[in-house]
Amino acid sequence: MNPRRRALPATVNFASRWSVKPALLAGAAAAVLWPAAALAQSAGQPDPGVQSPLTRDLRGQVLNDTGLPTPKTSEKKTPQHLDGLKPGELYMEADQLSRDDKAGTTTAEGHVEIRYEDQTLRADRVVYKEPPPDAPKARGKDAPAQGVIRAYGHVQIIKDDGTVEYANQITLDDKLQAAVATGFSLQMHDQKANQDVRVSSDTAVRRSEDIQELNKAIYTACPICVGDKPKSPTWSLHADRVVQDQVHHVIYYRHVWIHILGVPAIYLPVFWHADPTADRESGLLVPRVGSNSRLGFFYEQPYLWVISPSADLEISPRVMTNANPFLNLRYREAFNAGVLDLRLGYTHEADLDPKGNRIGENTNRSYILSRGSFQVSDNWIAGFTAERTSDPLLFDKYDIPRVYQARGPYVADDHRLISQAYALRQDDNSYFSVAAFSVQGLRPGDNDRTFPVVAPIIEGRYEDPNDVLGGRLRFTGSEVTLSRDQSPDVLTVRAPGMNSTRVSTGFDWNRIYTSTGGLRFAPFVQGRVDNFYITDILTQLGQTTPTSLSTFSKTETRAVGVVGADISYPLYRRVGDSTVILEPLAQIDISPKAQQVVIGHNPTTGKPIYFDEDSIALEFDETTLFQPNKFPGYDLYEDGTRLNLGGRATVLWDDGRRASLLVGRSFRDGSNNAFAPGSGLATANSDWIVAVDAAPMKELSFFGRARLDSETFAVHRLEAGANVNFTWGNGYVRYLTDDQGVNGTPLKNLDLGADLNLTKHWGLSAYGNRDLLQHAWVVRDVGVFYKDECIRVDVYYRHEDVIIGRLGATDQLSIRLTLATLGAPFYGH
Repeated sequence: MNPRRRALPATVNFASRWSVKPALLAGAAAAVLWPAAALAQSAGQPDPGVQSPLTRDLRGQVLNDTGLPTPKTSEKKTPQHLDGLKPGELYMEADQLSRDDKAGTTTAEGHVEIRYEDQTLRADRVVYKEPPPDAPKARGKDAPAQGVIRAYGHVQIIKDDGTVEYANQITLDDKLQAAVATGFSLQMHDQKANQDVRVSSDTAVRRSEDIQELNKAIYTACPICVGDKPKSPTWSLHADRVVQDQVHHVIYYRHVWIHILGVPAIYLPVFWHADPTADRESGLLVPRVGSNSRLGFFYEQPYLWVISPSADLEISPRVMTNANPFLNLRYREAFNAGVLDLRLGYTHEADLDPKGNRIGENTNRSYILSRGSFQVSDNWIAGFTAERTSDPLLFDKYDIPRVYQARGPYVADDHRLISQAYALRQDDNSYFSVAAFSVQGLRPGDNDRTFPVVAPIIEGRYEDPNDVLGGRLRFTGSEVTLSRDQSPDVLTVRAPGMNSTRVSTGFDWNRIYTSTGGLRFAPFVQGRVDNFYITDILTQLGQTTPTSLSTFSKTETRAVGVVGADISYPLYRRVGDSTVILEPLAQIDISPKAQQVVIGHNPTTGKPIYFDEDSIALEFDETTLFQPNKFPGYDLYEDGTRLNLGGRATVLWDDGRRASLLVGRSFRDGSNNAFAPGSGLATANSDWIVAVDAAPMKELSFFGRARLDSETFAVHRLEAGANVNFTWGNGYVRYLTDDQGVNGTPLKNLDLGADLNLTKHWGLSAYGNRDLLQHAWVVRDVGVFYKDECIRVDVYYRHEDVIIGRLGATDQLSIRLTLATLGAPFYGH
C-alpha cells in the first residue's frame, strides 16, 4: 500500500509510468475535450460599423485596427506553472494506490487528484493498464505499444483559466492518439464576449490526432440554474454531430437546431465554418438577410478566402428578388510596413424606383472604396485612398454599409467621396505633408466638374525647441494649387473654372504669464505672407447668365498679422458641497488693414467679391469666439482692432454633478464686409454667443449652444440636446436650427431615440429624424424588444420618407436576433 500523498518525479523507477501516464491523462483529457471549447468559442462576424483596436473575427483571429491580422511573434516563452511543480513533474494523491503486476494495471481509488502542467484531474477511480510485453507495435517498428488510461466517476478536469470539464468516464491511450469521454459537459468563460458558456454531449471522441467529434451536443451561453433549481436556457444550439477536422481546419455540424425559449426555431441540416482554433482559414461568414420594397427579399453570403497568412479576399455575392445579383469584394493584405484594404462592388442593372420597378436600360454600376498606408521610415508615412462610384445613389439603393468613413488624412463631407495620395513626416518639433486629392459629389445638385482637383497641397511647421523671449516660436509654410473644369457660379453654359495657386509662409509666438494672485496674461504675435496666382477669372463674375465668357488672371502678394493678448482671471470659492468658478475672459487683437484678394464686384450692389476657396465654412460659436482670426483657412483674414469679451461660470459638485455657462461677444472698430451678412460678425458689434452644459443628476445631461442677434436677441442658430439613462430606459433628443447653414440654406432638424424597459426583459424602442422645414419624417422606427443575459430580439418597423432628397419612400419590417457569444446579429426583414 502506498501512502496517500506522494509527489512522484519523472525519474522515479517504480512510478515511472505513473509519473508520466497520469500526466498524459490530465493533458489528454483536456485535449480530447477541447473541440467542445472550440464550439463554445466560435464567434460570428464582427459588426462592420465598428472599428476597434482589437477585434475577434469569425475564425477566432485577432485583428488590428486596420481589420488585418496582428503579426504573431515566434518567440518561445518558458511555461510558468502556477501549481508549484517543476516542468515534467506531477503531483498525485488518492485514498488508495495499488498495483497488479500480473494484470499489468495500476489503480488509484478514492478522491483521486492529479496535478500536472497547471491542470488538475479529479475522479473517483483511475486505472492505467500497460500493454502486454508481446503486444504489436503501435506505429512503426520503433514505436512502443500503447497502454490504456481510464478515469471513472465524477471526472473533472480543471484548467488554469478556470475552465472546468466534466465526464462520467474517460478512456484514452497513453499516446493521446485516441480517446472517448461519456456524459461530457464543459463550463468556461468566453473572455471576448465576457460571458459564461456551457457545452454538453453524450460522448466526446478523439478518433485520431486530426479528427475529433461530439455526439448529441448542446451549447448555450444562458444560465441553466436559478439558485439550486434548474432553468431552461433562453436559447441553445443542438446538433446531432459536431466534427473538428484539424487537417482542413474546418468544423462541421449535422442537423443543427437553434432553440428559443426551449422551442426549436431555426434548423440547419448541414453547417460548417473555419476552425476558430486555427491560425487563419477560409470559410463562410455570417450571412446578411433582408427585405425592402425596392430590392425585395435579398440574401448575401460572404466567403473568406485566406490567400496567405497576411492576405485574404472576402467574396460576398448578393441575390435579390427585384434586382440582378450584386457582387461585393474586399481584399486585404498586411505588409511588414503597411496595409492595403480594397473594396469593390459591381452589378449590371437598370435604375430602380422605390417599388422595385426598373427604369431605363441595364448598365454597369460599380464602386471602389480603398485605402493603403505604409510606414516608409520612423518619421515618414505614405498612403492613398480611392473612393468612386458610377451612380450617386448606388450606396443608398443597395444599402452598402461603411461608406462615408475616414480612410486618410483628408476627409470629405457626408455623401461625398474623396480620393487622395499623401506623404507625411512628423517628429517632436516639426511636421510636413504633401498630398493631392479630388472629390466626387453624391448630393442633389452636385456637379463634379465644379469641384477642384487639389494638387499639390503642402503644409509644414517647425517649432523651436528652445524658449524664444520666454515663449514658444513656431514657423509655418503651405502651398496649394486648385484646378477645376467648370465655374460653380455659371452652370447654364460651359464656363471656364477658376484655377489658383497660393504660397504662404508665417510665424507665431506666444508666452503665458500667471501672477501670484491668479491673473493669466498671454501675449501673442502672428505674421504671414501670402502670394496668390489666379487664372481663368470670369470678367462678368457674379452674373448667373453672363454675356461673355472672357477671363483674366491675377497675381497678388500681401502681408497679414495680428498682435494681441488673452487675459483671464478665474475666481474660486467653496459653497457647501460644491466649487464655484467665475472666470472673466478677454482677448484684444490689433491687425493692420488686410488686403483681401478681390476678383470681381457684385453686379447689383457693387460690393467686392473676394477670392475664397478655404474660408467658406465659418461657424461663429464658443469655439471661435476667442480666435484672433475667425476665418478658417488662408484666403480671408480678419483685420482691424477687436475686443472679444466673455464670462464663464462653472459649478462642480462633489458627487459628480456639474453645470457651466458661457456668454460672450466680439467688438470691433468698424464693420467688416469680408464676413457674410448672416455670419454674425459683419457689424461692429457681433451677435451674442451662449453655451451651456449641465449634468444635474447622474442619469441626466444636456447641452445647448446658440447665436443670438446683437440687437433683437433673435435666435440665428441653436443646437441643443439631452441624454437620459435610467433603470427604466434611456434616450436622447437633438434639435438644430440655423438661419444660414454651410451652403447658405436654412436648416431645422429634430433627431430623437429611446428604449423603454416595460419589464425586466420586455421593452419598446423608437427612433425618429424629422426635417422641420419640409414637415416630413426622414426616418421613423418603432419596435419591441426582448433581452436577457444571453439574447436580444428586436422587431421594428421603419419608414423612410426621403433619402438625400432623391429616393422615394420605403417601408421595412425587420427582425434582429442577437445571441451572446455567437457574434454578429442575425437579421431578417
